[in-house]
Amino acid sequence: MPAAQRKPAKRETLNLRIKPEVRELIDRAARLNGKNRTEFVIGAAQSMAHDALLDQTRIELEPAAFRAFVALLDAPPAPNKRLRRTLSTKAPWEA
Repeated sequence: MPAAQRKPAKRETLNLRIKPEVRELIDRAARLNGKNRTEFVIGAAQSMAHDALLDQTRIELEPAAFRAFVALLDAPPAPNKRLRRTLSTKAPWEA
């Protein structure tokens, strides 16, 4: 479908309850950044969301530490009593 015929992406509403002093703070910061309140809040929320996800998924290591980390991941675990019990136990969704 040509770009001129595409429908615009659907937008959703997000309602927030906010104290007047917080709203004014956000409005002042938005004006200083040349944005409206919605643009500022969405940008800040997106930035924090990305940071939160990266905090849970990204690992930074020095090259030597990274090589040691990968070696541990690649090494099979040594068989032991707890590992055998875990591997022989049915998963909760299989029970």
